[in-house]
Amino acid sequence: MKIAMASDHAGFLLKEELKSLLEKNGHSIIDFGTNSLEAADLSDSVYPAALAVSTGEADRGVFIDGVGYGSALIANKIYDVYAAVCQDSFCAGLARSHSNTNVLCLGAKIIGSALAADILQTWMNTDYLQDNPRYTQRVDKIKEIAERHLVKPN
Repeated sequence: MKIAMASDHAGFLLKEELKSLLEKNGHSIIDFGTNSLEAADLSDSVYPAALAVSTGEADRGVFIDGVGYGSALIANKIYDVYAAVCQDSFCAGLARSHSNTNVLCLGAKIIGSALAADILQTWMNTDYLQDNPRYTQRVDKIKEIAERHLVKPN
C-alpha cells in the first residue's frame, strides 16, 4: 500500500520511526516532510499529503504533529479525505471499522513511539465493516456532506 506521510517539526522524529515500521511491513512511503526538527508550518506538508490521498496517488495517509488536531483540521478540508486523531488502539480500530478513515493523525507530544506503533498497526490492519448497514449509512451521509461542500481536486 502507498502511504503519504507528513509532519511538522514536533512530529518529525515519530514520523521517521513510523515510516521505518511501515516500510518493514512492505508499504511504500511518499514522504511530504518535514525533514528536520527545524520549525515548520504544518500546512506545508499536510496539505500536499492530503491531496495525494484525495487524488489516489496514495492509498492512505499518516500525519503527525504535536497533538494531531492540526493535521486533522487541514486534512479534513480536502475532498475525499477522512482523517481521525487517534490516541489509543481502540479508537484507531473504530476509526477504520466504523468510519472508513483514510488518514490517521497522531500527536507526538501526547503519545510515545510504542503506543504510536500499536495505534498505527491497529489502524493499518483493521478493515472497514462495509457489510454493516449502520456504518455504511453513516459514512454515506458524511460523503454526501462532502459532495455538497468540498471541491474535488483536478
